[in-house]
Amino acid sequence: MTTFTDLGLIPDLQNALDTLGFEKPTPVQEKSLNVLLHQTTDLVALAQTGTGKTAAFGLPLLQQLDSNKRYIQGLILAPTRELCLQIGREMEKYAAQMPQLKITAVFGGANIDTQAKTLKKGVHILVATPGRLQDLMRRRLVKLNQLEVCVLDEADEMLNMGFFEEVKAILRHTPEDKSTWLFSATMPKEIRKMANELMHDPVEIAVGEKNIAAKGIHHELYETTSRNRYATLKRLVDIEPQIFGCVFCRTKRETQKIAERLIEDGYQAAALHGDLSQNQRELVMASFRNRNLQLLVATDVAARGIDVDSITHVIHYQLPDEPEVYTHRSGRTGRAGKKGKSLIIATSSDRGKCSRIEKRNQIRLEKKTIPGQAAVGRAHLSQWIDSFQQVDSNPSLEAYYQQALEGLDHLSKEDIIRQLVSQQLSRFAEKREHFDLNETSSEKSKSTPKKNKDGLRFQINVGERDDYNWGAVKDLVVGLTQIDINDIYHVDTYRNYSLFTAAPEYQEQIFAAFNDLMIDNRSIQVSLSTSKKGKKPSGNIQSFRKKYKKRR
Repeated sequence: MTTFTDLGLIPDLQNALDTLGFEKPTPVQEKSLNVLLHQTTDLVALAQTGTGKTAAFGLPLLQQLDSNKRYIQGLILAPTRELCLQIGREMEKYAAQMPQLKITAVFGGANIDTQAKTLKKGVHILVATPGRLQDLMRRRLVKLNQLEVCVLDEADEMLNMGFFEEVKAILRHTPEDKSTWLFSATMPKEIRKMANELMHDPVEIAVGEKNIAAKGIHHELYETTSRNRYATLKRLVDIEPQIFGCVFCRTKRETQKIAERLIEDGYQAAALHGDLSQNQRELVMASFRNRNLQLLVATDVAARGIDVDSITHVIHYQLPDEPEVYTHRSGRTGRAGKKGKSLIIATSSDRGKCSRIEKRNQIRLEKKTIPGQAAVGRAHLSQWIDSFQQVDSNPSLEAYYQQALEGLDHLSKEDIIRQLVSQQLSRFAEKREHFDLNETSSEKSKSTPKKNKDGLRFQINVGERDDYNWGAVKDLVVGLTQIDINDIYHVDTYRNYSLFTAAPEYQEQIFAAFNDLMIDNRSIQVSLSTSKKGKKPSGNIQSFRKKYKKRR
């Protein structure tokens, strides 16, 4: 068994690791250190989230720097401020026995003047987000002309977030002979292109297989309708009384809305997204790490840098555009050798994405039935019985026991148990839906067909080429507008577009729901279609948008 002692670290770093209790390196740490401690080279390292990549590049970076040189020798670029902060804190722990080395993290959302003062005092290792680093460079507060090592952490995520051009612009100000170390969880062809453009004959190491989801995670698929998506989320949370998890949404707006609804319904939840101030984000993350929160509702971007090993579940409230992002999301659970679950809430329109996720990540999504309310009640009762039996009696409360015995003397054992169960489950059942969430949109629409001669015909720019059938279009419209599913009818899909009918009173509601809507990085638009008589009704989405923006 290889230990850190076997890898050739200098005493200051080895002592710091001993203090932290680190003995055995993870596979990516062992492979990286064996290369970077003994060679001056570029490196591409592939390893899943939660495998200790910060130590894999941080320890060799610290070992080769010279504290007597008063300029930036090491630069670590990270896609988000959370990850930037996390890396900075971990680097400081590893450098605990090297007080002469100065490490600073700079990122958006924090006071740039405070960061500027710190930089003027001298920094050896700079951890930065690309946007804030460019701001500092434009102000001539950061010089990278003597940089020795550049680390690109979570490179695939930086690419997804559109940072590639910014990274290239930053590296143009660095020496040609520097070393570049690229760390990534997945290796799409775009990352290969990035490596070819920015690096020279890099050594490649990989832990596990490329683009494969981490082992120890069970992947489950729950299919429902758009209008039942939130009710399904609650049902999945309720069936796991001890859940401690992350819920992923696509947008900041959706993240905030879902978190607020969960809080209103009695769950310990909070939102994490880019519109929060740095102080708010730190408070949310502190509450989550301390398990004062049951659920963290987050966007993909904001979730980068969540370093919590005990997350039991990841719930995909909405699926991401790219299969690689699913890998990152699900990698928040099943860490440090533990088991975890990745749960997908999907509609029929998500089937194409699910297939791509299975193929790209080489996993199987187990399609499961959404549990009924009776099963949820039994799960909560079982958990309550277990915890009830573990409560020890307190001798100091003897006088109260006596009062309780006298007050409940007229009740039988069965009566007391019945009252306790009623109390527990009545409290739990508040604001919980009792209908079958597995009912599909097609079953509902066929059971109560509805026709309206006075309905307006709407056209939407998604169709069969986008994997939308008539049921998926109906789910999309209902989910966005919250109009009753039976009030959207006569749905027809074609290759490039689809048509549906709704009553005239829903026109403004439909246009408002589709205003500035983006799905899969594409603008989704709705307009009024030509009527059966060949006349085009007045009004369209463009004119409505002008009116809608004026109102706002």
